[in-house]
Amino acid sequence: MERNIESFTKEDIDSFIAKNVDALLLVDVNADTYKTIKKGGLFDAFLEEGGSYHDLIEKLWFHLSGKIDKITENYQVFVPTYGKFSGKYSKRLKILENDTPHAVQMTIYPIDENYYIIILDELGNSEYMQDFLTNDKVTTIQNTYLFSMYIDLFKDSTSSLSITEISDDTVHSSIKYSEWRLMIVNMIWPDDRATFLERTDPEYLKSHLMPGRTSSFDCLMQNLEGKFIWVKLTFSRAETNNAEEDFRYVFMVQDINENSVQLMSTLKKYEELALKDALTEVFNHGRIETEIYNAIEIIHRTDRKISLMMFDIDFFKTVNDTFGHAVGDMTLKHFAYLIRHYFKNRNAVVGRWGGEEFVAVCYDSDLEKAKEYASEIKDKIEADDFKVAGKITTSIGVTEIVKNDDFNMAFERMDKALYKAKSDGRNCVRTEE
Repeated sequence: MERNIESFTKEDIDSFIAKNVDALLLVDVNADTYKTIKKGGLFDAFLEEGGSYHDLIEKLWFHLSGKIDKITENYQVFVPTYGKFSGKYSKRLKILENDTPHAVQMTIYPIDENYYIIILDELGNSEYMQDFLTNDKVTTIQNTYLFSMYIDLFKDSTSSLSITEISDDTVHSSIKYSEWRLMIVNMIWPDDRATFLERTDPEYLKSHLMPGRTSSFDCLMQNLEGKFIWVKLTFSRAETNNAEEDFRYVFMVQDINENSVQLMSTLKKYEELALKDALTEVFNHGRIETEIYNAIEIIHRTDRKISLMMFDIDFFKTVNDTFGHAVGDMTLKHFAYLIRHYFKNRNAVVGRWGGEEFVAVCYDSDLEKAKEYASEIKDKIEADDFKVAGKITTSIGVTEIVKNDDFNMAFERMDKALYKAKSDGRNCVRTEE
């Protein structure tokens, strides 16, 4: 029998809704509890008969986008913020059950400030796919923005809080800005926390950011998976008619990790090129000189033992004159390789001082230990085959840095020891105290 619209009553509609909604819950916010009035379909397994409202909010949307994994513990501080509503509220959720994604429409009706009615309905596959594809496009455009909110420093308030990886929607939170700073500081890399607290301080923002201006800084921050990534934190002060007394800001967190990692890798590459000798791939003159200065400073401050040694390839001019500079370069490269390889696990830094001279800064080595190292290196070089150049030997001068040394004093002793080794017939080790 056909019915017209006039024949439907309020009771008919109420009955239809009661029969067809997938889940109906009653929440007591103050008691942090919920009670499941009705559940079916997906929610038979997903929902308990009752429990903690905090846990329910966490379960509904505090997981990583598209994953069942929960977000890292530090972000749990925002759970209560997502569970408070002052008016009717509706949003689309993505729930994973048995690794299968489900699209759910959630509608919340506050009875008063303490009690809510929550209605959950699973959407059909076609609706879900349309929703998924739409969100995927939005995510592609905005995937670098992880977090945003509106700040009023005069009221010490925040609003329109949005954590993108949890939800595309904003939350009308009641959290104070002063409280938010202390909550989020735990997510900042320890070395960056002082800068974060300084740059987010209300008085700093008031004095350093004029209306219409934007300020940003980069730091390491924990993402929802608990990993520290590079982000850009940006504050933008709103332009208003009462500019002198109106302190309102938009705050955003942007994911810049991929670009930052690439940039740092490139900088590291050029840093190494700037500090290394292009031919031998050990440190260049400037860098090994800095290492000696640093070692002397360490001796002044600690009781650590550090020694210096200088190598000179014996009769290297003869190699160049006999076989040419190409063979000379090959000889220098192989000589440097042998020294570098020997010291690889012996806590020493090697550099080319110039020409055929090389220097090693040997940490945690007194004079006797350094002399032992030098003798072993000398023997290895003499026993090695330098191919075209044939047999190569080296003279080595060794000294230990002492408390009253400056650079010139330590270097002159090392140089004097090397001169003694060359004067005593070369292919030997001499020390100077």
